[in-house]
Amino acid sequence: MGDKKQQSRPKRIFINDVDSYSSKHIAKFLSTCAAGKSSEEAEGTLTSPRREPAFQIIGSVSPSTKVEKESFLLEQYESPTRDELLGRLLECDVVVYNISENATKQQVEEATWAIEALHAEMENFKSRKMFILVSTVMTWALTKPQNPDETSNNILLTEEEFRRRRPHPSFKDHNNLEKLVLKLGRGKKSKLNGYVVACGLQYGKGENLFHYFFKVSWLLQFPKVPLFGEGTNYIPMIHVYDLGGVLQNIIEAKPKSKYILAVDDSNNTLEDVVKMISDTLGPGKINNIPEQEAITMKAFKPEELEYLSINVRMDAFIIKDSFSLRWTSEAGMIENMESIVEEYKETRQLLPVRICLVGPPAVGKTTVAEKLCSHYQIHHIKIKDVIEEKVAQLKELVSGADTEHVSEEVAAAALKQLENINKSMEMNEGRLADHLLFDILQEKLNSKPCRNQGFVLDGFPKTYEQAKLIFSEEETENQNLISKTPVYNKKITPEHVFALNATDDFLTKRAQGLPQSVAEKMRYTQEEFIPRLTRYRQLSTAEETLLDYFDELEIHPEHLEVTTGDSEYTHVMKRITEIVGIPKNYGLSPEEQEEEDRKKEEERKQKLAAEAAEKKRRNEAALAEMSAQYEEWQKNLSELNKQEYELLEAHSLPLRNYLMKYVMPSLTDAMLDCCKIKPEDPVDFLAEHLLRNNQQE
Repeated sequence: MGDKKQQSRPKRIFINDVDSYSSKHIAKFLSTCAAGKSSEEAEGTLTSPRREPAFQIIGSVSPSTKVEKESFLLEQYESPTRDELLGRLLECDVVVYNISENATKQQVEEATWAIEALHAEMENFKSRKMFILVSTVMTWALTKPQNPDETSNNILLTEEEFRRRRPHPSFKDHNNLEKLVLKLGRGKKSKLNGYVVACGLQYGKGENLFHYFFKVSWLLQFPKVPLFGEGTNYIPMIHVYDLGGVLQNIIEAKPKSKYILAVDDSNNTLEDVVKMISDTLGPGKINNIPEQEAITMKAFKPEELEYLSINVRMDAFIIKDSFSLRWTSEAGMIENMESIVEEYKETRQLLPVRICLVGPPAVGKTTVAEKLCSHYQIHHIKIKDVIEEKVAQLKELVSGADTEHVSEEVAAAALKQLENINKSMEMNEGRLADHLLFDILQEKLNSKPCRNQGFVLDGFPKTYEQAKLIFSEEETENQNLISKTPVYNKKITPEHVFALNATDDFLTKRAQGLPQSVAEKMRYTQEEFIPRLTRYRQLSTAEETLLDYFDELEIHPEHLEVTTGDSEYTHVMKRITEIVGIPKNYGLSPEEQEEEDRKKEEERKQKLAAEAAEKKRRNEAALAEMSAQYEEWQKNLSELNKQEYELLEAHSLPLRNYLMKYVMPSLTDAMLDCCKIKPEDPVDFLAEHLLRNNQQE
């Protein structure tokens, strides 16, 4: 009854370290599997509201991860204690521990503890549980062929020989854990089924171990993609979503075999893989350099080089014969490189930015184009430069400077093309015929740098017909009649068109303000500029204009006015970047980012120091002002006291004079008489004396 009830609800699956490349994509894959579908139908299918998900994903993340819970996770736990973790594991139907990619000793120890702890609690299980260890083919790295007479390159190892496997010295702990899982999951009455999946090196969905080769190819960082070592070793591989499909089949089908190899059919060498990445995404060439250079160049860590140095050929017959897999990449990375590259670009959002700038002469197209190229790290396409670059390239091919990679046929074709270009320019007074120009421009737009990062077309094409000849797909007339919509090459056609504009008076004054040497170089002299401006205005009012062509493709141009007050094109750049969006590339390298962070920190410190100095200066100025105000107040107070004293003195002078003239003589006489007579009541005597004398006067 317990198992039937369990089947009626989604299985809870625990996966460790879902913030890592491998576990994240396995969890994402399993979360898309719908209940009630076969493995082939469910693989990679997003669940719909009508179907319950087959699995609920519970995951742990490392403490350094500071991201929100992914949408494909039901629950997420950061660094739980052993007791907390055991409680979570016991709640799950399936426990997946993934130690297939750069697992630390601590992660291997945790996986070991998990299988032992679950085995110890097995008697308390209400229903069967499953433990799946996702290990690595590195535990087979030193396995020798059974027949010494056969060369190892001709032997395909299979699961049947898993007891003979010999691990790489650095992967002995992985091998011991594999044995433990197989041992503890043994027995018909056991409520804990144990499976070991030895998977090949994983690729796809943005890449992990092979990311360096993809990145330097996409960036075209080197003329040749570095290949560390000889690269003749065979590498067992599997797409990370195909690995998810293997786990899905194990969970649903519960196969009898407990040890399962998970590799595709490729059996390619490292050199084959890197060469195909370079051909599809990069310069098309590789360069063998010593393996130790990988550490010096910070391309790989020592433990990553151990994976890339494996040399084993394997055949996973169980997943082919017993599983229902809808393969993402059964034939391997090389056979599916186009789709793998698209996954890589999409997952990492490395999308080309294609912009076309049009406008009258002197409006500032080149200045804005340079700013956009710097901001988005894309390529500036100027027709004159493209022609010069092509001519130089052809001359180099004709001269035989790189005879190692240039055949006689290529050199002959280059010579013929160079002659056609020279002849056309002679016949057209230094100008190139349109059909030759369009061929060169299309080749440039289809080049790896423009296809990978993108470009800014600076002032070209100029007419409806030119745009149609450059961007339209060939042999599309029948399609146009049926669909009535223009068919164009989306890989080279601009996705954003910006029309800069300004008044004729503004443009003329700007051209006249240039130094003579600059005006001559840019063809902005009086004799050339006015006809060019007139020609542009005529083209803008033609029956079918360049902007009409893009409108028909539903790539609607944005019109931006250039004014005197925006000499640095701040407003124009702000508007363009708002429409185009953020840069879609890697941005700065770690070293450049470190230098940029250092500069920002230095600027921050300088700003703080300047603010502190300014605050101190303001405080000192305020203090000095207060001191001056206090001194002025003291001075004013002293002056006020002086004036009050003088005023009181002035007011008291008339009274003193009156007393001295009229009162003091009489009072003096009265006092003298009082002293002579010595009356009993001197006061009464003085009063009568003064009164009597006053009446007499």
